[in-house]
Amino acid sequence: MQILVLYYSKGGNTRRLAEMVAEGVAQVDGVEVLLRNTDEVTRDEFAASAGLIAGSPVYFGSMAAPLKQVLDEFVGVRRRMENKIGAAFATSGDPTGGKETTLLSILQAMLIYGMIIVGDPLSATGHYGAACVGVPDSGTAENARKLGRRVAELAVKLG
Repeated sequence: MQILVLYYSKGGNTRRLAEMVAEGVAQVDGVEVLLRNTDEVTRDEFAASAGLIAGSPVYFGSMAAPLKQVLDEFVGVRRRMENKIGAAFATSGDPTGGKETTLLSILQAMLIYGMIIVGDPLSATGHYGAACVGVPDSGTAENARKLGRRVAELAVKLG
């Protein structure tokens, strides 16, 4: 079973957070993590995944255009994504920089794909997903791992 951690990162912070999410996915037996930048993911990898955890920096309170482009271009496999697990993560440059609205923009697209949406577990923040300002710190790293682990565990249960 494969979980796709998909991200766009311009400055590197979102990539670092994606790597931490992927570490959490990898902690679950029987689950393979596939870490992909928006430039490298294929439609087949996307559709073959039992879960999708997508991340973006905040761009005007929403996901970055390269992530939105992938979601737009892969809409042809929408029916194959139905009932798979979806989650999100985000980074910003400012404490009030729109992380929650960015997470919601990603989750909204996943809802349209027919996915089962989860936030991060209560042992993390119990909100929309993992997020941070600037470089992810150790607390954010642990929350990101918990999000990845949660998605992988739920995908196994639904498997």
